[in-house]
Amino acid sequence: MACFIVPATEAVVTTIVSKIVKKKVSHKDDTQLKLTDRLDRLNGLLWGGSGLLAFEHLWHGEITPFFPFLTNAVNPDDRLQMLSEMSVSGVAMAVLVTTVWAVSVALENTILNKSSVNQIPEAEKI
Repeated sequence: MACFIVPATEAVVTTIVSKIVKKKVSHKDDTQLKLTDRLDRLNGLLWGGSGLLAFEHLWHGEITPFFPFLTNAVNPDDRLQMLSEMSVSGVAMAVLVTTVWAVSVALENTILNKSSVNQIPEAEKI
């Protein structure tokens, strides 16, 4: 129905944030560049998932090329079901994708921190 709209909306927001950060960051600031790379990864996950869901809904005839574009938006009784699906399934998908991304970022930080600690010469570890 319309569950893909929630992750797509999050993707729009994170894309705008990523573009703003990229404009403000200097190329010398590696921390900010890593942030934009990570946001780009989140954007890819969100846009890819939303695109696949939209295609699946189009394939099953739940999206039409004419207004109101969603078949459940025509009948007021169906709108309630559509909003319910967006609030339950759409939010759950967006939260799940963002959580998986956050865990991947945390693991990446852990791995990078361990590798940087291992690169310290023995004389400096003491």
